[in-house]
Order: sequence, then C-alpha cells, then structure tokens
Amino acid sequence: MKIYFSILIALLTTIGQAQEHAQEIVKKWSLEECIAYATTHNITVKDALYSQDKAQLNYDQSKYNKLPNVTGSASQTLSNGNSIDPITSDYVTKQIHSSSFGINSSLTVYEGSKLNKQQKQQQLIFEQNTLYVEETQNNITLQVTEAYLQALYMQEGIAIAENNLEASQQEATMAKAKLDAGSIPMQDYTDATSQAATKKYDLITAKNNYAQQITTLKQLLELDPETEFAIETPDHINEMVETQLDKIEVYKKALSILPEIKATELNKAISEKDIEIAKSDNLPSLYLNGSLGSGFTSTQELNFVDQINVNFNQRIGLSLNIPIFNKNQTKTEIKLAKINAEQTDLELQNVKKDLYKKVDTAWQNSIASQEQLLAAGAAKDAAEESYKLAKKKFELNALNTSDLVVSQNNYTNAQLDYIKAKYLNILYYQLLQFYQGNAIEI
Repeated sequence: MKIYFSILIALLTTIGQAQEHAQEIVKKWSLEECIAYATTHNITVKDALYSQDKAQLNYDQSKYNKLPNVTGSASQTLSNGNSIDPITSDYVTKQIHSSSFGINSSLTVYEGSKLNKQQKQQQLIFEQNTLYVEETQNNITLQVTEAYLQALYMQEGIAIAENNLEASQQEATMAKAKLDAGSIPMQDYTDATSQAATKKYDLITAKNNYAQQITTLKQLLELDPETEFAIETPDHINEMVETQLDKIEVYKKALSILPEIKATELNKAISEKDIEIAKSDNLPSLYLNGSLGSGFTSTQELNFVDQINVNFNQRIGLSLNIPIFNKNQTKTEIKLAKINAEQTDLELQNVKKDLYKKVDTAWQNSIASQEQLLAAGAAKDAAEESYKLAKKKFELNALNTSDLVVSQNNYTNAQLDYIKAKYLNILYYQLLQFYQGNAIEI
C-alpha cells in the first residue's frame, strides 16, 4: 500500500512540475512575427479580402454576360368550353388537355459594346480591391509596429519602476535606522516611507499599462483572450537612429509605391468607363433569339409520341431596339458620370495631400526626436549623477529626505523621458522606411 501511495505522490509531483514548466514557456513574439501574423489574421484584412473575392465574382460574371442564356419550359393545361387549342390553334368547343415543352435562348449581338465596357470596368474594380487589401495590410503593419514599440517602452518603464522601488525601500530602511538612532526627525522617516509607497504604486501602474498594451497587441493579431502572449525584447536596439533622408524624395517614392495612391488613380479609369457605358444606351441594340418546342393536345387522334414529333417546331429571329426618347435619362446619366469622373481628380488630390502630411509629420518628428533624444540623454546622465550625490549626502546626514525624494523623482522623470524619446525616434524612422517601401525591423 505504501508503494502505491509513493508512486501516486511521485506522479502528481511530476505532473505539477510539468504544468509549471509549461506555464513558464510562453512564446515570445518578435515584431516581424507579429506583423506577418496580423496581416493574415486581422479582421479588417479578412474583410478586405472578402471584398476582393466579391469583386472577382463580379468580374467573372461580366465575362459570362456575353454568353447566350438558355431556358427550358413545360406546361400542362386543362380548358373547357369555347377556346383556342394551344397546340393546333383551332377553335374548339370541348374540353382540352394539352402539354407544351420548349427551349428558348437569346444572345446579345450588339449593345453599343456595353458588355465589353462593363467587363473592363469590373476588371478595374477587381484590381482596385486588390490594392485595398494591400492598403489594409499596410495600415495593420503600422498599427502593430506602433503598439509593439509602445509595449517595449512600457516594459522598460517597469524595469525603471522596479529599480526605483528597490532604491526607495532601501532608503526607507536606512531612514528607519536613523530615526531609531535619533539622527533624523519623524518627518524625514515618513517622507521616505511615503516615497517607497509611491514607487510601489508607480510599479503597479506600469505593470497595468503594460498588460493593457499587450491586450491591444493581441487584439490586433486576433489572438484568443486565453492565449498566452509575450513580446520578444531585441538583443540590441540602436539608441540613436539618424535620419539623413530627403523629405521630398521620400514623398515621391511613397507616391510611386503606396497602394492607396494607385487605388485612387483607378477611380478615374472606373468613372470614365461609366461615361462610356452610359453613352452605349444611345446606340441601337441587336439581339438573336431562338427556340425549340413541341406539344400534345387531346383534340388530336395521334398518340403522345407521334404528336411530339409532328408538332416539333424551331424558331430563330433577330430583334433590333433603336432608342428614340427616354425622357433624357441617358443624357442625365452621362452628365452624372462626367461629374463623378471630375470628382475623382479632387479625391486624388486629397489623398496625395494626406500622404504628404503623413510623410512630412514623420520626417519632422524624426528630426525632432533625434534632438530630443540627445537632450534627454544629457538630462538623464546629469540627473543620475545628481541622484547618486544626493544618496551619498543622505547617508552622511548631509541631506534631508525631502531633497532626496526630489532628486530621485527628477532622475525617474529623466529616465522615462529618455526611453520615450528613444522609441519615438525608432518609430518615426521606421515610418520613413515604410514610406520608401522598405521592411520594418528593429
């Protein structure tokens, strides 16, 4: 019995250790992995892909519209009294049982080339939706990049908060010893304990902000809420990324490669097809029609099969429609299509303006962040030296706790300002790389 009990304990211990080990192993996602996953799984991207699929179906249907349509028909009729035999067309005064069968087909021979123009338009719309998918993926790439860098910033903020808490707790312990020795007043001790509590509060806040940022990143990737997720901390991040790019050159490059520009330019071609399609309604239309049919009627003495053979008929014909007057509807449609085409020029101008603003903002911020990073680095180094000096003075009772707290807070703010400037510098540099068609990587 003791042996079985020992085996059970060993198994439970092994399972528990395995579960703890499994919990410790959480996949760490790099920025590149996050971008690759989000651009295929994000809901917004999937929605754009559905729109692309619908555009593909409409394009395929525009090709099929050139084919003839074929329909079959069958009817069974019972009539009584004076009537026309539907099969023989004779006038009869008795009850009639009749059946008819037929196949009908029609083909558009000429309709002002409307079908060809509609096919070309649907092809342009499909190409445009393909560009919309690419644009959506680009937007998700930028959102993931910003969220990932924000998470890295908050992660460093946690490390700063932990170091500050540890230092404040040590200072509070030192203050307690000095208070017990009677070398400092009670207020100095309470200031030290208050600072330690504040730093603990700051650490909790930093961890909470980081957790919320991770949730934001997970949602961009469309991961399940229960999925464990962690970001990979790069082995090396450049402290300073210098921008030596020409703003106008970046803008010109972006104009030539970004899908939103090409998609908006296609609006012009699509609108011009609307004009051509509307003008087609002013031209004659020619249709080819044909049918095969047969039937059976109870007024004839022949059996069913013989009547089907005897009554078999074939018809073929052409129909021509010539537009004369349709209440100026075609003229109105042409004018509306021309207005829409002109509006696409304005839309393209707005898209180009918006792109220039994005490039200009990223370039200006990149330049500014370089200077801010240099200034923040100098401020951080100075604040660190000041804090070190303040701690030494505090240890020698040459500085009160309030002044030490001020020095520590100044150092903390300088650290946060520095890492903020560092990640902003990285973000804006990567934006400029993106606008040139380069991959985003840190």
